[in-house]
This record gives sequence, C-alpha cells and structure tokens, in this order.
Amino acid sequence: MNDRPGAQLDLAGVLVGIRRMAPLSLFVVIFGLAFGVAALARGLSGFEAMLMSALVFAGASQFAALELWGPEIPLLPLIATTFAINARHLLMGAAIQPWLAHLPPAQRYGSLVVMSDSNWAMAVADRQRGETNVGMLVGGGIALWLTWLAGTLLGVIFGSGIEEPERFGLDVIMGCFLLAMLLGGRRDLSMLAPWGAAALAALAAMVWLPPHSHVIVGALAGGLVGLMVPARPPQEATA
Repeated sequence: MNDRPGAQLDLAGVLVGIRRMAPLSLFVVIFGLAFGVAALARGLSGFEAMLMSALVFAGASQFAALELWGPEIPLLPLIATTFAINARHLLMGAAIQPWLAHLPPAQRYGSLVVMSDSNWAMAVADRQRGETNVGMLVGGGIALWLTWLAGTLLGVIFGSGIEEPERFGLDVIMGCFLLAMLLGGRRDLSMLAPWGAAALAALAAMVWLPPHSHVIVGALAGGLVGLMVPARPPQEATA
C-alpha cells in the first residue's frame, strides 16, 4: 500500500501549515509561560530558559528536566527520563518514513527537527487524504516552536519580577503540568496498577536509594507492571 505519490516540500506548503496550525499553537503560549516561570523558580537564568526552549522544544521533557535541576545535575536520570518521555517519536518517525523517504536528505531530516504531536497528527491525516506536500509537518512545527518560545519569553519576563514564587503557588506548576498529562491519558481501572507501582517504587527509591534515582526506578516499575496488565478487548457496539 505504498503506491501513493512521494512527498514534496515547498514554501507555499510551509506557509499553509503555519496558517492552519496558528489557532491551535496559541494555546502553547500558556504552557510556555508556565515553563518560563517554573524555570526561573528552579534557578535557571532567563537566557538559559530561552535557550532550552529553542534547542530542546519538548514541553514535557523540559518540565521533567526541571524536576532534576539543581547544583549537581544527575546526567543519567536526566537522559533516561527525557528518552522515556520522547520514545513515542520513534514510532511517529517510523509511521511517516515511507512518505518522507522521497525527500532529499536535508529536507527529510530537517522536517523532523520541528516534529511534535500536533503537527505530526495533522500531517498524517493529510497524507491519508492523499496530500503530497509536507508543509503541514514543517509549517505547523514552526508555528508551534515560535509560540513555545513566545510563551517562554513571557514567563521569563513575568517570572523575573516575582521574588517568592511559592506565595502564588508557582512552585507547583511543574507538578500540576505533569499531573494534567497523566490524568489526560487513558481512564480505566487497569491503569491504577502501573500508576500505583510507579508511585510506590519512586517513594521507596527516594528513601533508600541515591538522589534522583526515583525517576528511573518509578518509570521502570510502572512500565513493567503496565506490560503485565492484560489489554482490554475493544468494546462491543451495542444497538
């Protein structure tokens, strides 16, 4: 089923992608603002926060990295955490590989630099409709990247004037962000097992293991238990 025409990339397609993603990307400003404020509260300078958003461009990973930030940065847990969060990109890239394989290498790999969940999903939908232009992937990614930077800048500007962020509850932004991501996933009782295993393992690691190891221990425990949870059969349609 790979007889569809190959991909193409041009400026017109990129501009269309930017325009289509613009309404959705405005919501990214809010999360960027939260990251900028949280980064300052965690001890990063405004320049460092902006540099991280510009080069990393991965909201969940950046919030997770802040949880490990301190005078001594635990490199191994940091790498393991960011890899685990972004492992989905391996599947996302594999899904569009047959499409992008027709592009020149510079365009093929350059387009992946700005790939995120939203513009990838819209690009895949375009591909399924027979679209050949990759502008949605690239242009949409550029729109999301620019608004993420704008949000981070706003957070840095407003956060720099706050002497005690805990007075306004800003010290819990990271936890609330990650909790919202957690609760936004699948909702059924079977998910309580991996969540509970991850929480208990992480708490135990915080007590008995070296600092920051709870991140890896909790992730591994939750992942292993999740593998053992039997998949739910699809719901039968009822008349």
